[in-house]
Amino acid sequence: MKEFPLIETERLILSQLKEDDIPFVVEYLQEKAFSELTSNIPYPYTKDDAEFWLRISQEAFEKRSGYTFAIRNKEGNIIGAIGLHDRGDDKAELGYWMGKPFWNNGYVTEAANAIVNFGFKVLNFNKIYATHFLHNPSSGRIMQKIGMEKEAILKQHIKKNEEYFDVPLYSIFRNRD
Repeated sequence: MKEFPLIETERLILSQLKEDDIPFVVEYLQEKAFSELTSNIPYPYTKDDAEFWLRISQEAFEKRSGYTFAIRNKEGNIIGAIGLHDRGDDKAELGYWMGKPFWNNGYVTEAANAIVNFGFKVLNFNKIYATHFLHNPSSGRIMQKIGMEKEAILKQHIKKNEEYFDVPLYSIFRNRD
């Protein structure tokens, strides 16, 4: 795949991140909630953080080890991001965030369904999995809505700010029978 894929859903466009997205990403991720609810978004979130994220997302695509999509409304404005990261052995990790003004509209669920289908049909993964902090049950509900099932609670699996967190592991398989 030479060109970054473009995926359209009923209400969204999933496309490659662009330099023009950086100011919006920085603005959305200034909310402290993102740092509290995710394992890898720092607070405060800076322009340097966004530029680094854009660069590593591009490098991952070039190496075919990751696909980070901007979630855009039909007008083409970024409202969040979603990605699949190849973990080897025909499996990938799903991750996402959505700008706070767009929460509770089903956008992440819509995007995640499209990305899971892309992962199975285009990238030929066998398993797609995700984790979330226990204090972020909304993320777990998204995982359930797209057909993921809880496999386990990974004890003290993530270290953030010198604290260890248990996280539920959810997954979905290409052959769901």
